[in-house]
Amino acid sequence: MIGPTAGVLGVTGWSGAGKTTLITAILPVLAARGLRVSTVKHAHHDVDLDRPGKDTYRHRAAGAVEVMLATANRWALLHELPEGELPPLDTLLAHMTAVDLVLVEGFKSRAYPQILLHRAGQGKPLPEIRGPHVVAVASDAALADLDLPVLPLNDVAAIADFAAGFARSPAR
Repeated sequence: MIGPTAGVLGVTGWSGAGKTTLITAILPVLAARGLRVSTVKHAHHDVDLDRPGKDTYRHRAAGAVEVMLATANRWALLHELPEGELPPLDTLLAHMTAVDLVLVEGFKSRAYPQILLHRAGQGKPLPEIRGPHVVAVASDAALADLDLPVLPLNDVAAIADFAAGFARSPAR
């Protein structure tokens, strides 16, 4: 289960804005600071990490609700869901090991702190800032009249500094 004081911070924005690129850029910076960070990625399309013909696939096809694959280097748990029933983010987080910070890509309609990405070169408008869940905007353009911190999208260190503020300090 995720630790009760672990932070959760989302990265949301239009498709192609660079959410994955940003997360993969700040992960090593946070890790170098001694933070243990996990991620959750939301996909809008069907993804299957298993392949036909593999034993785990055969277990699922035969009706297993969950299949765990374990090796000396990692383990993975595949959990079958009824079609169209994405679990709440809190339910997914409850399955994760305690860490200092969980970075969440997507789940923009859920109630948790989020950095909204805006890449002006994409030609799309700044996404609507909904409610108090958006805590900052990271953009490659100057944005005026926002009552939120605006982080330079290409300044990985500045965004990592902001993200670290949501982490449970290892020293605590």
